[in-house]
Amino acid sequence: MAGDPARSVATVETASARRYVGQLAKHFAHKIEVETGENHAVLRFECGTCWMRAEEGRLDLMVESPDLDQRAETEAVVERHLMVFAFRETLEPLAWRPA
Repeated sequence: MAGDPARSVATVETASARRYVGQLAKHFAHKIEVETGENHAVLRFECGTCWMRAEEGRLDLMVESPDLDQRAETEAVVERHLMVFAFRETLEPLAWRPA
């Protein structure tokens, strides 16, 4: 089975995963509903939801949206903001794939 077309995942190799989870959660909490934990956060946008989890050496992301267009919008918002916070690193564009 190919996976849910409205759900996608991406992994970012970074030693700063925990910091990025915290920064993104704090940034978006001023605008949307955000749930946080020690090494994870959930961002609830109008276009979809993003789950972030910091693991050793990586940041795991999962997006779920009502349809493909909104999934792409959610991915783009998360990726754009992550790249801003990760300006000290050279991160590759995220390779989102259906979950």
